[in-house]
Amino acid sequence: MTNPWPDTADRPPFRRFLFNRYTVAAFIAGVSLAAGVGGLARAGVMRACHHGAMMDGTLSASDMSAHVDHMLKHFYVEIGATDTQKSQIDPLVQQALNDLMPLHSQLRAAHTHAMQALQQTPVDRGALETARAEHLQLADQASKRMMQLFADVGDVLTVAQRKAFAEHLEHMHGMPHS
Repeated sequence: MTNPWPDTADRPPFRRFLFNRYTVAAFIAGVSLAAGVGGLARAGVMRACHHGAMMDGTLSASDMSAHVDHMLKHFYVEIGATDTQKSQIDPLVQQALNDLMPLHSQLRAAHTHAMQALQQTPVDRGALETARAEHLQLADQASKRMMQLFADVGDVLTVAQRKAFAEHLEHMHGMPHS
């Protein structure tokens, strides 16, 4: 039988080419670089981000409360809230914060369980699925609580302030203004 590609007759087979030591070394270097960059991003950049400490669990409840108070001050200026509105919104936000803090701890625990399941030999697929389902359930609870807070705050605001509130939320999440 003749070779349909005569110019490849003296080349090594593709599989041997694909798995030669230079290709493997490049792959390992790439994985190491990606892991290193990911580690640096998590260790440095995420802590610099105003939500970084909340995500890695290093903020205490009092730190979180101080952070929320600081954000509220800016928010109140942005929407032109009156003192009466501030006195109505503050307890709503504080209650939501109290409701959401345990969910944050539970989400971190679900993440830890998933990482432990991933490290098992063999991978514990059942535990991964359980952690995924738990994560979705907790995220849904947090989302519902946030929407309740937004509606409660919206009830306190005027129509113009609600518009400014919606624009503020869109800006915070990088969404286009309608």
